[in-house]
Amino acid sequence: MAFWHSFRRVAVRVAVPAAAAAFLSSCQTTDVPAYLAPITTALLQQMEAIGTTPIAPIYVRVFKEESVFEIWKRRPDGTYALLKTYAICAWSGELGPKIAEGDRQAPEGFYSVGPAQLNPNSSYHLSFNIGYPNTFDRSLGRTGSNLMVHGACSSAGCYSMTDESVEEIYAVVREAFAGGQRQFQIHAFPFRMTPQNMARHSTNAHFAFWQMLKEGYDHFEVTRTVPEVEVCDFRYVFDAQSGGERFEPTRPCPAYTIPDRIAFPLEAQRAADAAAYDMAVAALVASGTLSAGASPPLFRDPMDGPLTAFAPGPGIDPTTTAGIPAPLPRPTP
Repeated sequence: MAFWHSFRRVAVRVAVPAAAAAFLSSCQTTDVPAYLAPITTALLQQMEAIGTTPIAPIYVRVFKEESVFEIWKRRPDGTYALLKTYAICAWSGELGPKIAEGDRQAPEGFYSVGPAQLNPNSSYHLSFNIGYPNTFDRSLGRTGSNLMVHGACSSAGCYSMTDESVEEIYAVVREAFAGGQRQFQIHAFPFRMTPQNMARHSTNAHFAFWQMLKEGYDHFEVTRTVPEVEVCDFRYVFDAQSGGERFEPTRPCPAYTIPDRIAFPLEAQRAADAAAYDMAVAALVASGTLSAGASPPLFRDPMDGPLTAFAPGPGIDPTTTAGIPAPLPRPTP
């Protein structure tokens, strides 16, 4: 960790004002290490256009099917605006979550990245660990390690970018940390979770999992603020206020509420999405793509009880945390 502390001090020093950073960008030479490359002039101009700064917090979304990587920046009012969309050069596996070490699946879910997860010495140009397995994954006994966003355009379970793209991304991440952000969320989805896309994939074995991911997706869509993510009863919950009761990954969820400022627009959005989903399913049935009655509702009825689509993996006792792997160490690839 000695190198990281040294790197962090350097990173703080390079968090320069936008005008100075633009000058550095125009004068960049090959002598500047990749992990210290300044934010490009184009990105600095885009930050100014959306009313944010290099040191403002960030948020990341990934969409597998579209091969899209988005960086969002927080504005002074607390909402996030899209900074830039990158093409993912390569990701491996199929649509669906990562289950086990060696399955070559790129993860889906809600992950957090802190400064110690950045690797400026990556053999894949630059990289950062997305934090798989997270609390939800570990509650189900899912395994895997060193799942990264990195350069080199090669993937064995990671999200791989071009070297040029990962340098830009790394610089934006670095400056957000230099500005005081302690960690950022990266939300990885199988596809943009529109009613039409959900209808297309409604008979997939992972549909129940994707219904849960859509909940978190919707929280951001209606508020443009990053949701608070908790795990209880082997599932994700979002922006849940429990009055101080703890959320335990392997135990029933405590009673909780969602703030009205989120709940009211969320309810309206879900009503519109449910209607659009039903229309999309009907069109797919009419075209012969789907069988009548094969698609479940877009949203689960709360009266159905706890989500039972997931179960702990082999060797995991759902009443205890024994056997659940410890958090990942700092990555080395």
